[in-house]
Amino acid sequence: MKRVFSPLCAGLLGAALLLTPLAAVQAKTPNDQLIVGMSLVNLFSIDPANAPGLDASGVNANLYDTLIKRDHGNPDKHLPQLAERWTISEDARQITFHLRSDVRFHSGNPLTAEDVAWSLYRVMKLNYGLATTWKAYGYTAENIQGLIRATDAHTLVVELPQPTDPLLVIDSLAVSPSAVVVDREQVLKHEKNGDLGAAWLVTNEAGSGPFTLSKWSANDALVMTRFDGYWAGPAKMKRVLLRHMTESQSLRLMLERGDLDLAYGMAAPDIKAIEGHAALQVQALQRGTMYYVAMSMKQPPFANQKVREAVRNLIDYQGLDEQVMPHYGTLNQRPMQLGLEARLPDPGYRLNVAKAKALLAEAGYPQGFSTTIRTLSEPPFIDIAARMQSTLAEGGIKATIVTGTGNQVYGAMRARNFEMIVARGAERYPHPYFSLRTFVYNPDNSDNAGLPNFQGWRASFFSPQLNTLIDQVGVERDASKRLAMYHQAQTLYEQQVGPIMMISQMTDTAVSAADVKGFVGDDAEATRYLGVYKQR
Repeated sequence: MKRVFSPLCAGLLGAALLLTPLAAVQAKTPNDQLIVGMSLVNLFSIDPANAPGLDASGVNANLYDTLIKRDHGNPDKHLPQLAERWTISEDARQITFHLRSDVRFHSGNPLTAEDVAWSLYRVMKLNYGLATTWKAYGYTAENIQGLIRATDAHTLVVELPQPTDPLLVIDSLAVSPSAVVVDREQVLKHEKNGDLGAAWLVTNEAGSGPFTLSKWSANDALVMTRFDGYWAGPAKMKRVLLRHMTESQSLRLMLERGDLDLAYGMAAPDIKAIEGHAALQVQALQRGTMYYVAMSMKQPPFANQKVREAVRNLIDYQGLDEQVMPHYGTLNQRPMQLGLEARLPDPGYRLNVAKAKALLAEAGYPQGFSTTIRTLSEPPFIDIAARMQSTLAEGGIKATIVTGTGNQVYGAMRARNFEMIVARGAERYPHPYFSLRTFVYNPDNSDNAGLPNFQGWRASFFSPQLNTLIDQVGVERDASKRLAMYHQAQTLYEQQVGPIMMISQMTDTAVSAADVKGFVGDDAEATRYLGVYKQR
């Protein structure tokens, strides 16, 4: 398998015809292929150790497997996947997983507990952003091989390096993009200069999932082919083709004439235009990801709490919710997902220019100041940034919008080299602890700490009081005490005017042909196409 930078070959059962822009050469897509239109602009790596983006998660969910998975629609319950069963020791410091014995990787190699242990070791050794998940539990590149180990081919022992609720670790093994299992033997064949196959896995895969990676043309298309030896039974579709498309109207037109089976990322006007279309169906998918505005506290103005509060008063939350975010998201002003018992009601922030000006004057900026807003050039990011530019100007803050690719925009934030940013991120599954840890927690504010998976670290927000509280809630087993701690943490973040300000919780609208069946969008942008088929 290799990444190619030319049009897909004609041998893919006619799929190449679908790559011709707006081609109308056939009324319907092939019966055994699922053709998906979506933006692939942020797909720059599919290495599970270094692929935190939503697009990569969606691809890897079909190429790889995890030990366990969340029960769709019941996030408190975990289901067997590679692990048939698991037990927790009486002292809650050890989890033992018993793996299936009939799983093979795409290479034909048997999947063993050693592959699982090595996959997690690899994440820590490479030390990209996704290692943050495991660092928070106390794992390091030096201790992980002794703590997470195979005792035989199908038994994995996970010891906790510090007091932690083991259910949190189990949850991370189910949902973290870095928790998928890679083929150790296959990856090490492609190791160069001790990189544990990192260069190769950027554009290749070594999984055991229901599909294999056939071709990937950068900013063009990605093709996955059914793996007939999949342990849970072969997928119904022979191929899934993800076609890079960013124009909403083009997505709509191609859906209407049968050139696409499924589309993500359509704009609100186009979604409204097809509502009630007999040949199409619309599915709203509530995501856990947040749209937010963030400020870097490394920048002198934003280190001032009054300036941050002024910015909070220069966001037109209601206007964005009503005019920009329909079909993209739902108003949410807390660093915690909607619908959780632990989430406090929205604080009711509103656009208040007069209050913002007064706060800026108190902070020593009576004439305002200049700054930049980094963002993607696609909706709704650019639309949020444009609204922000306008309302910030009303308060005296002159903001220049700087657009770029996902790697450029998020890369600047991960490097803590930005002023303001309009972005989307956070823990994808509904859990109050992970929501707070993602946005609020930052145990080490130094530049070399390497904690980019913590949005608080990216924004240089450091609150020892909140860090301690989140550490405590992570080990607290009493439900009522945990609830009180979650409430206290949200109140403290509001009082300290954290630099990451939530705007909206993501809603992803998937539009598909009416004959597409078995599609159930996952709330973690990790939708599997295993059970999707066409009823024709």
